Amino acid sequence: MEQNNDEGNLAQVQRVVLVLSGKGGVGKSTLTTELALALRHTGKKVGILDVDLCGPSIPRMLCVGRPEVHQCDAGWVPVYTDPEKSLSLMSIGFLLEDPDEAVIWRGPKKNALIGQFVSDVAWGELDVLLVDTPPGTSDEHLAVLENLKKHRVDGAVLVTTPQAVSTGDVRREITFCKKTGVKILGIIENMSGFVCPHCSECSNIFSKGGGEELAKLTESVFLGSVPLDPQLGTSLEEGKDFMQSFPSSATFSAISRISQTLLNSMEAA
Repeated sequence: MEQNNDEGNLAQVQRVVLVLSGKGGVGKSTLTTELALALRHTGKKVGILDVDLCGPSIPRMLCVGRPEVHQCDAGWVPVYTDPEKSLSLMSIGFLLEDPDEAVIWRGPKKNALIGQFVSDVAWGELDVLLVDTPPGTSDEHLAVLENLKKHRVDGAVLVTTPQAVSTGDVRREITFCKKTGVKILGIIENMSGFVCPHCSECSNIFSKGGGEELAKLTESVFLGSVPLDPQLGTSLEEGKDFMQSFPSSATFSAISRISQTLLNSMEAA
């Protein structure tokens, strides 16, 4: 594909999808990682752009640690998680001097870093680029969107949990998308029930159906619900290979259905 100068490093990226949440703690980064792995399982080349300054956790999930980031003529070279180079990652955590330190910067400095970060990663050819954004609708959030929209944004996936407090936060996110002209590709309800590691029964420890109801009220697509899965939680806590654990997890079938629905809705757009 010929390089389009207007789109720069995103010229060979087929789809750019933001992953948004109205609040922290709803599993947005975990869901971004799971979506990327599910898309990769369908044969897609996938990239993750981790722009969450407050908690860049995806490198840990994908067991890449804190590699030295190299540069080429086009910009920063993403980190590949597999020998086939089918899943690539660039995290803002790679660029911080000490990722364990709190980022105590004023808005303009954060926004300048985000602007450079969004534009300067040499992705090459990708089917889908997932962008893990900071929670809420902060300055950083706007900086991500403004810099990506100079190139292209195909839409956003919104992550909520079943409780009313979380779906209320996502309503504000929906308003944000409408005001900024970002297409809502769908809503995912995360932590929708708990899968027992012994009998595989799913119990609704929180309320259920908040994401689906919210999708109906806002005339958005409900992409599906994803249970809390202790197998994946354990693999993260114990430093096991999340990518190896994922296909055999209870979450896998739910995320696979969601990723296929997402691909179909993007292709139909």
